[in-house]
Amino acid sequence: MKNPVYVMGHSEFELQRLERQDRLIGPSTRVYLQAAGIAPGMRVLDVGSGSGIVSFVAAELVGPTGEVVGIDRAPAAVAAARAAAAARALANVSFSEGDPVDMACERPFDAVVGRYVLMFQADASAMLRGLARHLRPGGVIVFHEPDWSVVYSDPVAPTYDRCCRWIVDTFERAGTGTNMRSRLHRALLDAGLPPPAMRMQTIIGDASSAAEWLRAVADLAIALIPAMEQHHVATSSDIDGDSLADRLIQEVAAGGGIVVGRSEIGAWSRV
Repeated sequence: MKNPVYVMGHSEFELQRLERQDRLIGPSTRVYLQAAGIAPGMRVLDVGSGSGIVSFVAAELVGPTGEVVGIDRAPAAVAAARAAAAARALANVSFSEGDPVDMACERPFDAVVGRYVLMFQADASAMLRGLARHLRPGGVIVFHEPDWSVVYSDPVAPTYDRCCRWIVDTFERAGTGTNMRSRLHRALLDAGLPPPAMRMQTIIGDASSAAEWLRAVADLAIALIPAMEQHHVATSSDIDGDSLADRLIQEVAAGGGIVVGRSEIGAWSRV
């Protein structure tokens, strides 16, 4: 079965969006990696490394005596990651283009990590089985995935609810998983891995404290406009991206309520 397409593409806007998104979800990623035992001296494989954001977090945790190898199928993402690593003068991080399951490994890894990767796999358990072969005995596999099942506003903020619904509908019509809480657990078990440890962090706040999340929703909706139009979910004029972030914040502020956002799910298991 063919994997779903990465519907956001790899445009300059998308790479910048991922950088902005990291300000929001990066702390959760760090918590999950640390809880899973990523520590100094370890050799780590970052799957679907994109522009290198998770690789750089892992590099901090493993320190100069450790090593991080990032791999991604998209040439533009690999080029961006290499440039970012050079700008940071990181000697313990490298990036390659290719399929992480089929890659040749000179020696096993202590850990395999990934963020927002399994949601795009038609068969996540098959991918996990393949990745587990790259681990040494006792190595750990760690994934951070999203779950949109509890997103809502109170009182109702119509633009926010509508945007979230459009985002979820677009992902699902493209074959991408949006509610990874149960799917992630099942994928790890079906891959023959031990029952995982799991954690969840959820964004919740008002127009001020959740402003960064509301801007992230606008960013994602804009990135998805071509896919929304392709799948007949919404149009560019429906989104009105130039004013969307401000409208979301103003609407929530006018209602005096809160929004509950996407949940960040972390799961890890040792082989």
